[in-house]
Amino acid sequence: MKVGLLNSPAAPLSPYWAAYLKELGVPTQTPALSDAEALALGAQSLPAESPAVQLVLGRILALERVDAALLTEWPAVAGDAWSEALSELLPRRISGLPTLIAVPERGGDLDALEAQAAGVGVRLSQNPGGVRLALERVRPLAQPARADLPALSRASRTTVAVIGPRPLLQEPVLASGLRPALEALDLHPVFSYEVPYADALRRAERLEDAHKVPAGERELFGAASLLAGKGAVAGLVLVAPARDGATQDALSRVAGRLHKPALHLTLDAGQEEWPELDTFAARLTQGATGRRPASTQESSE
Repeated sequence: MKVGLLNSPAAPLSPYWAAYLKELGVPTQTPALSDAEALALGAQSLPAESPAVQLVLGRILALERVDAALLTEWPAVAGDAWSEALSELLPRRISGLPTLIAVPERGGDLDALEAQAAGVGVRLSQNPGGVRLALERVRPLAQPARADLPALSRASRTTVAVIGPRPLLQEPVLASGLRPALEALDLHPVFSYEVPYADALRRAERLEDAHKVPAGERELFGAASLLAGKGAVAGLVLVAPARDGATQDALSRVAGRLHKPALHLTLDAGQEEWPELDTFAARLTQGATGRRPASTQESSE
């Protein structure tokens, strides 16, 4: 059985799954097209969906003669069927796809991860003994890498927190135009995916009935709340994928719980300009002139 691997910078466990299948002796294949070509292919098949959905579909379509493909689960937001059941919806919309096997995106709960990985391994290799040995060998790759909060200030620039889903902001083929657009306005962007995941989740515990809030929305709120609480951060840029109303609504709920200036943007693949950024940057820059130095504010928090 040959298995497709859809490696993505937004999927922290991609190296884990690749190493695990190698230990099991399962042949693997990655997409035969570049991300730009895969995106165009996915957009042709599902033109009305968000660019993140189009990209993952294109990567699947770019696999050549595989029996199955591992599909990383997305952190869900309320009301978004794609993030809640990506591996189930794609075959309903597009016929002829290989079997899609949903796998966890993170390894925070090692026991739960290995239980699911064991089921996947037995299904693909038919070798329970080999599965146990493979799990032991790849266990170090399941541990999250240690991460620190990135620098929150940069000389002569106004800091903004850029909040959005990782399957959008961490994909260069989708979001590479955003950082240059912000920096061209003398802004220093700090992205939500740069916030250590554990820190974001701890911050999200402040939400009322946090356990009832979908994981993706908790992550967005936790990162936004943590960054908004820093004196160096002047405002928030909330970025949703184009044609994704559920994520736009989730980011509106996030903004409603915070008290710093916020700008809502939608991002389509390859987009490089957002006219509304100019006015927002000017507003933040004017407001920053009367604030205390960032270093003083940071020390008071």
